[in-house]
Amino acid sequence: MEPGTPIRCEMTKWGDRPHWQFPGLHLGADEHGEWLGFPAGTHNQRPGHQFHSAVAAVTLVQPDRWHLPTFQAPGIWCDLYIDITTPATWDGHVLRAVDLDLDVIRLSDPLPDEVRDEAVDEGRTAGEIFVDDEDEFAEHQVAFGYPAHVVAGAQASCDELVAAVRAGVPPYDGAHRRWLDELSRLTSA
Repeated sequence: MEPGTPIRCEMTKWGDRPHWQFPGLHLGADEHGEWLGFPAGTHNQRPGHQFHSAVAAVTLVQPDRWHLPTFQAPGIWCDLYIDITTPATWDGHVLRAVDLDLDVIRLSDPLPDEVRDEAVDEGRTAGEIFVDDEDEFAEHQVAFGYPAHVVAGAQASCDELVAAVRAGVPPYDGAHRRWLDELSRLTSA
C-alpha cells in the first residue's frame, strides 16, 4: 500500500464476536513491520461504546506476531498499549485480528494531571509497565473455548512483550516517533 492509503481495523473477540472498529491510514514499513496511523479525533466504536481519540497514535503490524502495539502521542494516560491478538491479517485494506483480552500497557511519564490521582489510588506510577485484563483472559478461555494453542500463543506473546518493553528492545526504543511525525505530515498536508 502507498503511504496515506485509507485502511480500516476490524477487531473481533473469539467466536467472531464484534469488537473495536476504526479507520486509519497506512503510513509505510520499516525493519519492524508495517505502520498504521490514526489521527487525533479518530472515531473508535464497538458494541455499546464509542469515542474519538484524544491524541494521534501509530500501530505496528508484524507478520505472524500475536500482538498489535499502539504508540500514543503525548497527552493521555498511556504512551504504549499493546493488544494481545491472533496474528493480524489483511483483507484488502481491512486489517483483521482477534483480541485475546491481555494488554501490555506502559503508563505515560509524566502522567497527565487529570489521571495522576486515579493512577496513584490504583497503586500505579508514571512509566509503569503492567499486564491488564488477566482475569478476562482466564474467564474467556472457559466461556469462549479458546484452544490450547491460542492460550499458549497469547501468553507467550504477553510474557515476551513485558520483557521487551522493560528492556527498551526495538521497536520499544522510540522507533515509533518517526511514524508519528509521518502521520502528522500526511494529515496536515
